[in-house]
Amino acid sequence: MKKVCPECGEEFHGRVDKKFCSSECRISYHNRLNKDKNNYMRNVNRILRKNRKILSDLNPEGKISIHKDKLIAKGFDFNYFTSEYVTKAGKIYKYIYEQGYMDIGNNYYILVVKQSYT
Repeated sequence: MKKVCPECGEEFHGRVDKKFCSSECRISYHNRLNKDKNNYMRNVNRILRKNRKILSDLNPEGKISIHKDKLIAKGFDFNYFTSEYVTKAGKIYKYIYEQGYMDIGNNYYILVVKQSYT
């Protein structure tokens, strides 16, 4: 049975359930379909990686307080983080993976590293 590849338009022969003439066409087709979603995810992941690197570079010892202007100067984006932790006292730590920060007032933040217990 002859079929037409939805990506390149070439005719091909194959199994009854085969939809594409090659793996390259199958991959290209799905990449094209998911392009918009992938671009958004790619941009968010780029911001998260940058934020994590900034925190990691500024906090080599595991705990430090730093002025907000220094974070902003490095390009830190406060809108993106991966999780939050609320203490019993109601303080909120925001984390980018294992690197965290908390507003301690007067435009100062405390930077911490989440300890892994695994």
